[in-house]
Amino acid sequence: MTYTSVGPRGQEIFQGQKDYIFPCVGHLYKEPVVLAKGEGAKAWDADGKEYLDFFSGILTTSVGHCHPRIVGAISEQAKTLGHTSTLYVTKPQVDAARRLAAITPGALNRVFFSNSGSEAIETAVNLACLATGRMEVIALRGGYHGRSTLATNLTGLSSWRPLASTMANVKHARAPYPYRCGHDGPCDERCAEKYAQELEEVIATTTNGRPAAFLAETIQGAGGYIVPPPGYFQRVAEIIRGVGGYLIIDEVQAGFGRTGKWFGIEHWDVVPDIMIMAKGIAGGMPVGATVTTDEIASRWSGKTISTFGGNPICMAAMAETLDIMQEENVPGRAVERGRQLRAGLDALAARYEWIGEVRGMGLMQAMELVKDRKTKEPFAERTSIFMETAREEGLLIGKAGLRDNVLRFGPSLLITEREVADCLERTARVCERLERT
Repeated sequence: MTYTSVGPRGQEIFQGQKDYIFPCVGHLYKEPVVLAKGEGAKAWDADGKEYLDFFSGILTTSVGHCHPRIVGAISEQAKTLGHTSTLYVTKPQVDAARRLAAITPGALNRVFFSNSGSEAIETAVNLACLATGRMEVIALRGGYHGRSTLATNLTGLSSWRPLASTMANVKHARAPYPYRCGHDGPCDERCAEKYAQELEEVIATTTNGRPAAFLAETIQGAGGYIVPPPGYFQRVAEIIRGVGGYLIIDEVQAGFGRTGKWFGIEHWDVVPDIMIMAKGIAGGMPVGATVTTDEIASRWSGKTISTFGGNPICMAAMAETLDIMQEENVPGRAVERGRQLRAGLDALAARYEWIGEVRGMGLMQAMELVKDRKTKEPFAERTSIFMETAREEGLLIGKAGLRDNVLRFGPSLLITEREVADCLERTARVCERLERT
């Protein structure tokens, strides 16, 4: 079955969006997918068309749509206490924080809850500045960190930065991008050292030499699932700490088992000073978390509040999500199912010259499309057609990259072997159809 248009119920709902929602709230396709129902790895639109969801709300429905245990936890909590604000103490917030501290690396056991990744970023950067008494922050080109004024300034993708967004105390260093590495030779430890040296140059030339922090995603999400080379994070940690700043790691997309470890940074054996989480942390409920050490957390002595941060209903969902993740061993599942997904995508890349590279970790995999493998010229037009064709095949995936030429696969962490095989079969049909055009 192919899906080529929005049905009458979907059109009615979409007309309401056009009438009442900001025009900047866009969607992935020429005609929108108007979702009305989800269960596990499946989603249905308003007219009953079924899709296999391999984008999971931008890697957010981490244990599938409407997991019955999370639905139950939300329902039970809603019957007792729905809202308080951070001015009051609640057991759900303490329970969620305790569960999170049990899986975070090192001494990262102090949590500040907010509503989103953007707010968690704001909290982390404010904390670093308060704790160091400094104001400058370095982020990476190609990174994405949210939609607030500070977060968009930290973002290194022009399409996600509003025209008027400019802050003098935010600097950007060149991010490692192995597929498009400008250095000679393979992108390995030697290449990581060159990128580290460029970070040192940014500090020496564009800052006062005393930055408060260096911020990076472990795997760049909106940048196109870019995995840095071995040794990179070890070196940048040494550099930023060497000048008295903090290492802030953004795990909003890579966290909670998706890469095969609880957190992406663990692949590099580095413990950050501050870590940021959101998206999959609560199985689809709005939760952001900023995690740090006792010592750093104690440096925030002024007033602060989050009206909805630590909301009891969201905290109940988060605690239940983390319990499910541990019981199901989602890091191990991500390794196994990620290996299956990667093998299938690699097989397609071997067959189609316009698939320039397959990359990622665990259940965070991507294909970068190019016009020519030698020149690596981006093929954004084919990426858009791929998205439309995948939708026709009943498969939901994402796209990303500075050049809009990267396809993203990020399903539920409870995805089954059969569902991965189904995704690969649909993806293969998409490739066959594009090859004929």
